[in-house]
Amino acid sequence: MPKADSARNPKAALTVLFITVFLDLLGFGLIIPILPIFAKELGASGLIIGVVASSYSLMQFLFSGFWGALSDRIGRRPVILISILIMVVAYLVFANAGSIIVLLISRLLSGLGAANLSAAQAFISDVSTPEKRAKNFGLIGAAFGLGFIVGPPLGGWLKDSFGIEWVGYTAALFSGFNFLLAYLILPESLLTKNFASPLWQNPFGNLVKVLQQASLNQFFIINIIFITAFSMMQITAAILWHEKYQLSDAQVGYTFAFVGVLAVVIQGTLLGKFTSRFNEKSLLATGNILLSIGLLSMPFVPIHLFVPLELLALTFIGFGNAFINPMLSSILSAEVSAMQQGFYLGILQSSGSLARLIGPVIGGSLYDVHYTMPYVAGAGLMLVSFGIAIRLHHRQ
Repeated sequence: MPKADSARNPKAALTVLFITVFLDLLGFGLIIPILPIFAKELGASGLIIGVVASSYSLMQFLFSGFWGALSDRIGRRPVILISILIMVVAYLVFANAGSIIVLLISRLLSGLGAANLSAAQAFISDVSTPEKRAKNFGLIGAAFGLGFIVGPPLGGWLKDSFGIEWVGYTAALFSGFNFLLAYLILPESLLTKNFASPLWQNPFGNLVKVLQQASLNQFFIINIIFITAFSMMQITAAILWHEKYQLSDAQVGYTFAFVGVLAVVIQGTLLGKFTSRFNEKSLLATGNILLSIGLLSMPFVPIHLFVPLELLALTFIGFGNAFINPMLSSILSAEVSAMQQGFYLGILQSSGSLARLIGPVIGGSLYDVHYTMPYVAGAGLMLVSFGIAIRLHHRQ
């Protein structure tokens, strides 16, 4: 059984955690691209498809704070192990989903298990030195990118070749292997447990509570604005590329894969070079500007210049995302006590999940008004976020 002090070798501990998060997100990547098509095959309307898709983020919003606080109380390792087992069950339910209700249950369970990201972030904070913290938080973004590169084409191939059930069974196999690996190798990173941490967290009440804390509320406001703007783009990008740029389904898939490659390259390799040279708060502010430029550019690229200009806009978005997401987690973790890392990082994840519920609804509605609106509005939101980040930068 892994010992708590084995996490004192941070490189080895982070390697195991990276593999754990990657396998989690590989299962996520297998399911997501085919989910709307499968739901439609089961007879779902567009509204019901949206409900099924958003149920995942709803559970993340409700339970991220719970998992984070529980990890402060009993340790990061058991929370991660429990959540992986929940994912195994969720994928098995998905493999046997013959109705919308069963499909909805599978996505609710997946969101519940995936809400453990706050425990993974707290693990990173536990084993990271202050100068390496932001770089190490970038590992989660890199794992997401890698899972998004490998998962979607594999999921599509499995569905076409063996049927939808084997997408679920394969995801369950990956998660089962993930559990075995984490059980055998993943160390406990939390050396001092906070047994006073409450077991249930009210995500609405906790979010209101942190928003009332003048010393911390800027982190959560930036996170909500950033993820709202980003998800407005995410939900409408494929439609934009289909309708305006006449991309085929395969070409849309390759474009999303390009976004995944960007996440891996930037957050997995380049981010450490930036954090070693620049202040984290400066990078956070810069990320807001880069994301604003990228979002504003996307719908205005001339059709015949999709390559390279649309890819350049996505590159701006990739760097913006890399400078915002890990920096928020890193700076916040440095501002709060070690005993409450999981709690605050959990609320940060909950605020992001709430934004993922809001953003697609706003983005889809604005796209119906005009295809440029989600991107113009998103760019404007990021300028507001930039103003908050500048104030945070000047704060001592």
